[in-house]
Amino acid sequence: MPPRREYCYSVTSLMPEISNEGNKSGGSGAVSGRCGSMPLQVKTVRTWNELEAIRPAWEGILHGAAGLTIFSTLQWLGAWWKAFGKDKELVAAVFSNSDEEIVGVVPLYADLVEPALPFHVRRLRFVGDGSEDSDNLDLIIRVGYETSCAQAFLSWLESNPHWGICELNTLPFDSAALPFLISELKTRRWTHRRLERPRSTISLPDTWEKYLQQTISRKEGTKIDYYSKRLQKRYQVSITKCENAQALPASLAALFGLHQERWRLRGGPGAFASAERRELYYNMAALFAERGWLEFWILRLEGKPVAAQIGFRYCNIVYSLQEGFDPAHSTDRVGYVLRAHVLRTLIGQGVRQYEFLGGEDPSKNRWGAQVGSYADIHFARRLTRGALYLRMDQTARALKSRLRNSLPAALLRALRKGKSSITLI
Repeated sequence: MPPRREYCYSVTSLMPEISNEGNKSGGSGAVSGRCGSMPLQVKTVRTWNELEAIRPAWEGILHGAAGLTIFSTLQWLGAWWKAFGKDKELVAAVFSNSDEEIVGVVPLYADLVEPALPFHVRRLRFVGDGSEDSDNLDLIIRVGYETSCAQAFLSWLESNPHWGICELNTLPFDSAALPFLISELKTRRWTHRRLERPRSTISLPDTWEKYLQQTISRKEGTKIDYYSKRLQKRYQVSITKCENAQALPASLAALFGLHQERWRLRGGPGAFASAERRELYYNMAALFAERGWLEFWILRLEGKPVAAQIGFRYCNIVYSLQEGFDPAHSTDRVGYVLRAHVLRTLIGQGVRQYEFLGGEDPSKNRWGAQVGSYADIHFARRLTRGALYLRMDQTARALKSRLRNSLPAALLRALRKGKSSITLI
């Protein structure tokens, strides 16, 4: 199954403490982390119903933390867990202060990594990670509790012997928790590394005219006008936003079909070949439509859906999640016309940020997207199998990087097309 987006990683650090000794043992249950006068209690949660029970506190944290995104909401994570969590083990940490107020949540799940060694490694990951559907995942922490939650989080992990590595992927660079987490990992001298992956974002001006003049090239602005007018001359065109819950199943089926047809012609299965992903979209779309978060747009020619784009709006930021168009109308540039219409509408509604999310591509850059980064933080306790695994994986990444830089371009292309057993990407 092709991922929703492709990532290019760069590695920035890895601490050297490595051993193949077993994990440290420790007791389970609540542990405390302290920052100044803020001791925290940590509760381990293992069912989604327990997380739903703290919804008011969770949403209170989100309301006060401007940096947390829609991917940290119970609506998104709950829809993801319902679709992808059936065979996964939830291991979430909930942090409370001395007044028994919940001040932080780190929703994780456990799975296994099997490296080329005679042992496996138990991994902890964010709920939402692993399916290529979520970005901007983060520790959900009340403002002012970043240090104490980072300390309590690592103390909680240290008290639990049943994990080898922890992978916290797609944290935004402006994550309030990120610098405190890194600082605490360094203080404890745990083996850790920080990877970077690209993201693309458009900063939108306050008028469509400024967007055409300042954000994109004159050539691109001319193309938008040309293709939009040409489409209107050739067909009866309608562009609508799907907000009616009753219309969602048929509209989603149209999106799935448009996306899949393009991938079928390419010889690939497409993202929506996954039953779990289709379930995620059905669950998410209904929940988001109720909250006014859904941005689901469909372009029809003569009443027939030929292009669709789905995303969502949260705190006046719009996130583009997935799209599809009819290959039979590729020369009509229906997807291009639809995006121009959506951006113009959003600018008029006061939206000032449009997130393409992960990856970078010329097709995003021409809309004025600027490339930033997410951070992936992977770590393990010192002198453990997890630490050994991180060193092995680091060595493999370095070897692949050297091969990419040294092999002829033609050979690299052949390897990437599967003509060799060597995997470079």
